[in-house]
Amino acid sequence: MKFKNLKITAGMFVLLLIPGIALAHGISESDKAALLSGGYLQYLWLGASHMLTGYDHLLFIFGVIFFLTGFRDIVKYITIFTVGHSLTLVFATILGITANYFLVDAVIALSVCYKGFDNLDGFRKYLKMPSPNLLWVIFGFGLIHGFGLSTRLQQLPLGETGLIMRILSFNVGVELGQVTALSVMLILIAGWRRTRSFVQFSTVSNAGLIAAGAFLFLMQMHGYVHTTDPDGFGFSADNHFHEHIKMEEKILEDQRSQHDSIF
Repeated sequence: MKFKNLKITAGMFVLLLIPGIALAHGISESDKAALLSGGYLQYLWLGASHMLTGYDHLLFIFGVIFFLTGFRDIVKYITIFTVGHSLTLVFATILGITANYFLVDAVIALSVCYKGFDNLDGFRKYLKMPSPNLLWVIFGFGLIHGFGLSTRLQQLPLGETGLIMRILSFNVGVELGQVTALSVMLILIAGWRRTRSFVQFSTVSNAGLIAAGAFLFLMQMHGYVHTTDPDGFGFSADNHFHEHIKMEEKILEDQRSQHDSIF
């Protein structure tokens, strides 16, 4: 029965994630167009909405606060995460440091798996070692999450004039979105802790986190392998089909080139 519940919960996590993959992964053309004529408030709004639709970021935060009951601990860990992602978001964008966003998001997905594994006391149970220092781990993952946000921001028409203010506006929006999401999570978890099901399903929930992180990781690696357009987003069936066609055409072209070079 316990194993059955585990599979059901993991499946629910996956189903909840699917509709938001495209939203979490890119910035729409309408948002880009709005930013061309919009001001700093538009960047602030975009930062907030990007965080609120970022399943990988939200799942990681959920894992961080899952067993935290003290207000000081919550503030401490969320603050160090905020400092981490703010540093790379601001400085990577200013310095123009970029990376393949699918690979960055794949690492972020692994951070979700890590937190679920840590919440299950996996290091002690399975690796026979104490868990790494949580504060430094969260700070490190915060840096990576911020780099993921920076890759999104650098796809926008930032321009030269007012660049710093646009970056800071986006970052403030991210923090507002995080505070909003965190507040809802804390209310729900606080209420859930008062019920018997919290203890019963805490293991299942964190196993679900691992499953969700693994699913996101596979989706990002799938996107990395199949996307020929570096600015393309989404995993719609139509886009997926066209990507396969492009890959097959490239293979045939390479084969023709090799054949012509031989003869």
